Amino acid sequence: MSDVIGIHHVAVAVPDIELARRFYVDILGFEDAEIGGWEAGNEWNDAIVGLKNSAARAFMCRAPNCYIEVFQYTSPEPGPQDPKRPVNEYGYTHFGMQVKDIQKVYDRLTEAGLSFHVAPDRMVTNEKGERVGFSATYGRDFFGNVFEIMEIREGAAINPL
Repeated sequence: MSDVIGIHHVAVAVPDIELARRFYVDILGFEDAEIGGWEAGNEWNDAIVGLKNSAARAFMCRAPNCYIEVFQYTSPEPGPQDPKRPVNEYGYTHFGMQVKDIQKVYDRLTEAGLSFHVAPDRMVTNEKGERVGFSATYGRDFFGNVFEIMEIREGAAINPL
C-alpha cells in the first residue's frame, strides 16, 4: 500500500505572475487560494528550491481536484523561456484537464488569445446520438507552457476522474 495520498499540486514558473493569474483564475476559473512569495535571504526556501539567494512572487489556485502553484522568480534571474519548447524534451511536458465539453472550452480559450497545436477532434457519436470515447488537444498558456484539455465519455480508452 502506498503512503502517497494523491497529487496536491503542480507548479510552474512564469515570467509574468499577473498574466498567469489571468490564465488560471480569470480564464480557467480556478479559485485563487493563496498569494505569497519570499524575499532573498530566506535560507529555508533556498534549501527547498535548491537555489542560492532565491526570491519569488507566488500564488496558488485551486482547480476542482488539485492546486496549481505559480512562481515568478526575481532571484536568481531566470534564463529565457522557449515558448515553443517541444513536448518530447525531458522533464514535465504538460498537465491535463478533464472538461465537460471540449469544443466549448477550446472556443473560450482561443477567444481569450490562447493557442493550441491543433483543434480538438470531434468525438464519435453512437447510434443514439450520444458522444462516446474521448477527444483531446494540447494548448499553450501565454508563456508557451503546455496544457491539455480532454473530454472523456463512455467507451473511452482512458479513465475519467
